[in-house]
Amino acid sequence: MTITSRQNPLVARFRTAARGDVGGVMLLDGAHLIADAIAAAITFQLAAVTPASSEDAGIRALVESLQRDGVEVIVVSASVMDAVSPVKTPSGIVALAQRPAVGADRMYGGPAALVVSAIDVQDPGNLGAIVRVAEAAGATGFVAAGGSANPFGWKALRGSMGSALRLPIASEVTPDEAIADARQHGCRIVAAVPREGRSLFAVDLTGPVHILIGGEGQGLPASLTDAADDRVTIAMQAPVESLNAAVTAALLVYEARRQRTTNVERRT
Repeated sequence: MTITSRQNPLVARFRTAARGDVGGVMLLDGAHLIADAIAAAITFQLAAVTPASSEDAGIRALVESLQRDGVEVIVVSASVMDAVSPVKTPSGIVALAQRPAVGADRMYGGPAALVVSAIDVQDPGNLGAIVRVAEAAGATGFVAAGGSANPFGWKALRGSMGSALRLPIASEVTPDEAIADARQHGCRIVAAVPREGRSLFAVDLTGPVHILIGGEGQGLPASLTDAADDRVTIAMQAPVESLNAAVTAALLVYEARRQRTTNVERRT
């Protein structure tokens, strides 16, 4: 049976999740994210597909995989998919899933943790991009602190291209709580500042490190930069005064990766 009414209670569940009104539930839009979630062993609650998209071999394989795991998959009309999908051009398949649970041991495990904290990064696409580059560079965890966007909101999930489903992520914590947890696990705190910090290439990023990235425009609060063990400034040609938060994060985590890779090569 194909659901054709936008007032159907199952449709309401998707719309509520898209608004972020349901704690612990995330909305996955599109075959790519759903495939990544299946590969990451994420627990699904419900999926919806249109008759046309179910004819696609790739989407049909995803539906069969979900159904084998006992997930209810409903068929909805194209107009209903327009209502349940938050994107302008719906992909034809959406799903509701449980947010992955993450323990601090996984985030800070190993001899050289590399955790990135986004502090008051309010743009969800920007936040998702930071999560993506953090995973790409080998970070062990990510924290969305303060007034940062929800890393499991649909826009941030799309921005992370699936990285948020694999990288250990903590959210809904204060910056002070994030820093205290990092120190408890033996991390040095490195803050990115627009000026008067040390060169990116002069700071040792080989040991356990927790990197702080400030929000768009205002950057990090002075109280956090003052309490950091190191402050890093990325050199910029005048008249440029600041970089996008995701670009700043990318430069820092890849410098950490470079230093750590170089150390391993020297030891071998």
